[in-house]
Amino acid sequence: MNSSEESLGFIGMGLMGIPICKHLLAAGQNLTVWNRTAEKCQELTTAGAVHAETLQDLAKKSDIIFICLSDDEAVKSVVLGKQGLLAHLRSHHLIVDLSTIAPHATRDLAQEVMLAGASWVDAPMSGGVLGAEKGNLILMAGGMESSIERCRPVTQLFSQRLRAMGPVGAGQTTKLCNQLIVAANSLLIAEAVALAQNAGVDAQQLAPALAGGFADSLPLQILAPRMAQHIHEPVQWKVATLHKDLSHVLALAAHAGLTLPVAQRALEQLSTAIQTGAASLDLSHIIDLYIVPKETSAC
Repeated sequence: MNSSEESLGFIGMGLMGIPICKHLLAAGQNLTVWNRTAEKCQELTTAGAVHAETLQDLAKKSDIIFICLSDDEAVKSVVLGKQGLLAHLRSHHLIVDLSTIAPHATRDLAQEVMLAGASWVDAPMSGGVLGAEKGNLILMAGGMESSIERCRPVTQLFSQRLRAMGPVGAGQTTKLCNQLIVAANSLLIAEAVALAQNAGVDAQQLAPALAGGFADSLPLQILAPRMAQHIHEPVQWKVATLHKDLSHVLALAAHAGLTLPVAQRALEQLSTAIQTGAASLDLSHIIDLYIVPKETSAC
C-alpha cells in the first residue's frame, strides 16, 4: 500500500497536532481524528476530517494511527486505558507515536502493541509549532525498518526528514539528546539577552548580529527577539514541556551512569520558572528569571 491507499488516524489536537493534520488534509489524505476534548477537532472536521467518537471507532477507520500527546501518561491512557486502542488493534495497524516520552515507556508500550499483532514506531519531532505549521519538522524514528518505511510517505507530508535511529526507543533517546541541547541553549539565550540589555546593548539586535556565526541556531532566531521584546504569544514551546523532557534526560543519564551538570542546572532553572507560574506559558518567559529590578531613587 502507498500512503494514498492507507487510511490515517490522528490522536491529539494540540499545538502540534492541528497543523500536522492540516497538512495531511491538504494532501488529500483520508483522515480520522480523535481528541479527549472533542471540540478541538471541529476545525479539522470542517476541513474534511472524520471525527471518531471513540478510540475504537478510530481504530476501525484507520490503518496508520498517529499519536501526538503531551506526556507518558497521556500516551499510556490512549493505548492501554480501559477505553484505549489496544483491544481494537489488528495486524494491519501501525502506531506512530510523535509524542516525546521516556524511552523505557516507549518500549513497554511497543511490546504491548506488538503482542496484539500490530506495529510500533516512535518518531518524536523537532521544529516546534513553526515547524509543524510550515511542514518542515525533523523526525527521529525507532522501530523495525519495514514499519519506518511504511510510514515515511505520510510523514513526508508534514516533515522535511525522518531518520531511522535504531530499534524501538531509539527515536525517543535521540529526541532527548535534542532536548538537552535545546534546553541548555534556550537558557543561555535568555542569559545573553539579559546581559545585553543590562550592559546597554539593544538586545533586539542580537539575533541578526549573530546570524550565521557559531552562536547561531533556530532557537536563537526565534527566542531572542521574543525575549528582547517580551512578546510571548502565540505559545510555541511550553515551559512545562521542556521541563518534562529534561527530566527524562536526567533519568536516562542516571540509568546510563552519567552525570550531566549542565542539564541539571537547566532543569533547576525551568523548575524555578514553573514555580513562578510559567508552566503553560511560552518558553520565552524564562527571560523573566534574569530581569534585574531597577533601583528606585530615594525620596
